[in-house]
Amino acid sequence: MNYTPLGEFKVSEVGFGCWQICEDWATTNDENILNAIRKAKELGVNLIDTAEAYGDGHSESVVARAIKEFGRDSFTIATKVAPPHTRYDDLLKACDASIKRLGVKQIDLYQVHWPDPWEQVPLKPTMKAMEKLQTDGKVKAIGVSNFAARDMEEARTYLSKTDIISNQVRYNLVQREIEDGIIPYCKKNKITILAWSPIAQGALTGRYNSENRPKDAARGNSRLFSEHNMREISRLLKLLSAVADRHHKTMVQVALNWLMKDPFIIPIPGATNTKQAEENAGAAGWRLTGGELKEIEQLLSELKIEYYP
Repeated sequence: MNYTPLGEFKVSEVGFGCWQICEDWATTNDENILNAIRKAKELGVNLIDTAEAYGDGHSESVVARAIKEFGRDSFTIATKVAPPHTRYDDLLKACDASIKRLGVKQIDLYQVHWPDPWEQVPLKPTMKAMEKLQTDGKVKAIGVSNFAARDMEEARTYLSKTDIISNQVRYNLVQREIEDGIIPYCKKNKITILAWSPIAQGALTGRYNSENRPKDAARGNSRLFSEHNMREISRLLKLLSAVADRHHKTMVQVALNWLMKDPFIIPIPGATNTKQAEENAGAAGWRLTGGELKEIEQLLSELKIEYYP
């Protein structure tokens, strides 16, 4: 496993995402997840990302079991505060609750999960609370998630003693919206991107097609799995398969490795079993060639992914 900077941390160049530890995913099983974390740890993965919103704290509790088993220093732990808790006092309480569920004294990376879209909580008190948590030693570093470049710029103006080290956003081969604004901003300001949904919720695994779509709550109604989009994605899967064969890898590993072409981007795929954890870890430690990146880029420029009817 290769390691890369995340602020002051040295983390595996592929992480372990924990969104799947909640009721939205039909395949979730705590023991299987723990086995997946064990396999990931065995293969050198040390970055685990969770959130209080995943299963109403259940995901953090499962991660706590892994921390207890392997020891606190075995992992860099990232978690997130949910939008309903972004008011100053609520955020401080939410952090305490996450610390308790995780069974730690300090969270390594604490992130604002989303800018509040409903109650329109201003960013200033949110970021002031985040800074206080760092000053008080409850969190080591702070980050954001699903923030546009303008949101990051505003959030950073409210910080006087620290800065955000990361922005966790959706990014994969077929969902590339962050390339116009977020990636240039983060690159310029040395902010790491944690890429969630790096294999497009499974669309890049080859397991699904226009006649076989996922049925769980998290993906069942996703436009990404429409008949049109699955036809378009099938063209990409053929290329990923050919590239994978050259490297003796899988399509998933190629899709994850494509994200690693930029050193400040760290994919955080989920895994529900040891096989998936092993496959995800195998995306690290090698690189696509320049020719292969151009080959993939050319096909991507031709794909037409639709989000609306």
